[in-house]
Amino acid sequence: MFHLLKTNGKARRGQLQTAHGIIETPFFMPIATKGAVKTLSSADMENLGASILLSNTYHLLLRPGLDAMKTFGGLHAFMNWQKPILTDSGGYQVFSLSRINKTTEEGVKFQSHIDGSYVFLTPELSMDMQKAIGSDIAMQFDDVAAGTSTRERYEDAMERSLRWAKRSKEAFRASAGATLSSGHRTIAAVPYDSIAPASALFGIVQGGIYEDLRSRSIKGLVDIGFDGYAIGGLSVGEPREDMFRMVKHCSDQLPQDKPRYFMGGGMPEEIVENVKAGVDMFDCVLPSRNARHGTLFVWNQDPSTIDFDNVDPLNPTWYSCLRITNEKCQFDLSPIDVFCDCETCKTTTRAYVRHLFSVQEILALRLASIHNLRFYLRLMEELRKWSGG
Repeated sequence: MFHLLKTNGKARRGQLQTAHGIIETPFFMPIATKGAVKTLSSADMENLGASILLSNTYHLLLRPGLDAMKTFGGLHAFMNWQKPILTDSGGYQVFSLSRINKTTEEGVKFQSHIDGSYVFLTPELSMDMQKAIGSDIAMQFDDVAAGTSTRERYEDAMERSLRWAKRSKEAFRASAGATLSSGHRTIAAVPYDSIAPASALFGIVQGGIYEDLRSRSIKGLVDIGFDGYAIGGLSVGEPREDMFRMVKHCSDQLPQDKPRYFMGGGMPEEIVENVKAGVDMFDCVLPSRNARHGTLFVWNQDPSTIDFDNVDPLNPTWYSCLRITNEKCQFDLSPIDVFCDCETCKTTTRAYVRHLFSVQEILALRLASIHNLRFYLRLMEELRKWSGG
């Protein structure tokens, strides 16, 4: 259940109630794709202030699998994380990671990127797996069009996603399972009586960069009825101006009393602009991925002093990206970020973290990830204050 508390222009301050607790909005979800945020533990994420994590149905379906997830009692128990979890439906990964995939009206047959076995993923199986995971927020299974698609492909994917949205909702409501079939095995789906059911199901708005397709998608999803709505199919290579335009277009049409989720983006300034357009939820691999490659987000000023009303979405000046492996950091004994309160900035220096990267010490990845994720989570804390306190 979503409660809209205050607004600042179109920006929204709210609370999202789930089976594992209330989440203050707007919020950012660190990516725990396979049941962990890379190099960090569940206790680390708790200490960093994360209120929810995102895991992925595709990866967890392949490993450890449906039966194993039932044995573990769901992902919360398995990874010892007691706060909410959102799960992506697996649609995007089927198209981006599988060696071969073929879409039919029933679902997608794909070849696993792990062992080459074939799996047939349907809306029903996606819902079964998300229930086995014990997701607090589940996503409908959707047909994902590549970022360079034609209008015809975007329209076809949008219409199929609407049909799959209806099937996803019907399966989400049902307690009966499906089966997983592959070249090597057939696995019975899980009865979910012993695992906490997902408390919400979100529909996904598709339609590329075309307003009319997005509007048709929104109308179809609202007619079906979901607990929240995601804006999908953006941050996949389109110009940033088109992304902002589509987010504003969708936010203006989505229901006021439901949470809005921008999937997969993005840079800090993009999050700020999309919060200002009325989006409540975000996820992105950038903070953790950039950290592992030595690029760190650094505040240029005390984040509590940022005037979000007047920031430039195309030329941010309130933060910088620090390449920690640069030679200029070799003898720099200052903290990574003087305005950051994370463990890394409190206990180490730029010179030390650079040294760890230079000798390929795994600790470098952990320290950098702690800092970047804290940067994103602190950004959301400041945006919540700005959106209504």
